[in-house]
Amino acid sequence: MKTKHLFLAFLLLCSLPAGAQKTIKLWNGNPPTSNEITVPENVNDSYWITNVSVPELTIYIPSKEVNTGKAVVVCPGGGYAGLASMHEGTQFAQWLNKQGIAAFVLKYRMPNKHKNVPLEDAWQAIRYVREHAAEYGIKTNKIGIAGFSAGGHLASTASTHFATEGTSTRPDFSVLFYPVITMDIATHGGSRNNLLGDNPSLSDLHYFSNEKQVNNNTPPAILLLSDDDKVVLPENSTRYYNALKSNDIKATMYIFPEGGHGWGLREEFRFHQEMTTLLASWLKDI
Repeated sequence: MKTKHLFLAFLLLCSLPAGAQKTIKLWNGNPPTSNEITVPENVNDSYWITNVSVPELTIYIPSKEVNTGKAVVVCPGGGYAGLASMHEGTQFAQWLNKQGIAAFVLKYRMPNKHKNVPLEDAWQAIRYVREHAAEYGIKTNKIGIAGFSAGGHLASTASTHFATEGTSTRPDFSVLFYPVITMDIATHGGSRNNLLGDNPSLSDLHYFSNEKQVNNNTPPAILLLSDDDKVVLPENSTRYYNALKSNDIKATMYIFPEGGHGWGLREEFRFHQEMTTLLASWLKDI
């Protein structure tokens, strides 16, 4: 029996992404809102995940020798249609660990036009990290959120819409890679339709245009993007940056001259080394 248990534990370990300690279900029981996706989840050879209806956190903890006590909830992108779980998830988590930062990669549910579903998962992920901070050697006031593209919209939504009652869901800082920010004409149409539906109300468009929701309690942010991004226009990031500065919130923005969209932690991105050096410096100081 003991041998069988050890073998099962070995299989579980082998099934985890490289560097990950464990994967947990995000909710005990059913989440507050159903996304009504009933087809099975699918992962292809590029680690592109679709039909997500069971949210999870995959946990990466740095070695004690380098641990800074900081943590980041990571939200991969995918237009709210799927998750680019490798270069915007696993690889970023591994890089964060090298900086001494714990990473919690969030496999959030696809909204399927149920607007509150991804945000519920982001809030729950932040609650989990804060409530288990001592277990993982994390400081409760050093818990940030990162997001790529539509995951950047989710991260900026969590940074502008949060609860402080009970366990706070407010991130302490935000890392936003080529994020979708606005829901108006400069938005990414697929992300908006998947989140809000084909005919969103004016109130929903306003509520989920995160540049319009910034106030003096919004956490500081760094934004990283390319000038030639034709998928998510740079105007999304500049609007958020300007809103932060209008509210006297610390903000940093790096716009690289080329690279397009979706480079994440891919080393093929021409400015990968410069980007990671700048981000590491910002994270060290935050």
